[in-house]
Amino acid sequence: MGKVCIECKYPVPVLYTTSQAAYDRKTGSPVRLTQCPRCKHFADKYVEHDFVVLFIDMVLIKPQVYRHLLFNRLQVAEDDKPDRSIIRLGVLLLLFDVYLTWARIEKQAPTPSTTSTLGILNQQPIVIQYIFFLLLCLTETIIFHSTIRFISFYYYGFTKPNAVSTALLVSSCTKLFPILMVIWNYDVPAAAKSVGWAVVVNNLEALRILLDVSYPKAALLAFSGALVRSLSTNMILYWTGLPMSGWGFEGWV
Repeated sequence: MGKVCIECKYPVPVLYTTSQAAYDRKTGSPVRLTQCPRCKHFADKYVEHDFVVLFIDMVLIKPQVYRHLLFNRLQVAEDDKPDRSIIRLGVLLLLFDVYLTWARIEKQAPTPSTTSTLGILNQQPIVIQYIFFLLLCLTETIIFHSTIRFISFYYYGFTKPNAVSTALLVSSCTKLFPILMVIWNYDVPAAAKSVGWAVVVNNLEALRILLDVSYPKAALLAFSGALVRSLSTNMILYWTGLPMSGWGFEGWV
């Protein structure tokens, strides 16, 4: 599959033409967008939009923006190799996860036997603490992606696991919202929980678009990954004596 219409997913040869003959008098641009032969809409309106517009539409969970990113820009349907920009995004999201997890655990009420929720870890150098939370978040991410990749391959027959990870990373951009906590003082656990649910919903939509499955099947994938991740994280926190995020439904994110 090459380029597709972001409205109806119909294959199109090109998304736009650039020549003096294609000069658009209305926009003053030499770029003319291709019209989809099936739905008669522009095949991909996002080729003329910057990342700010893309990010806003991702927050609004518009399926068109995910078709643009996954099929037309990153072309995950043709090449299963991870894009360098996606790798950089994954590293950035991991660092934000470290900050949120660390802040959430520090904000929780301490146990009666200790004055800090970090327990013995609080007695270690700051570098050791950072490495611990970095490894914890890295383990979370690997487990989450591996679970969804496994289910999508063995149950849905999708043979491009790196494309699944790309979809998950792209749809996790809402994790960048907590940067506002650097400016304004928010309730960290509440902010982390809200961001977590927003990410799960975006993951669901991205998986539905990529795998071309129904909402129930995409929800099964997203929540299965979230459940396995939550169980694994809680076991690690339990073994290290740190407060857990909860075993209930609210603790999955």
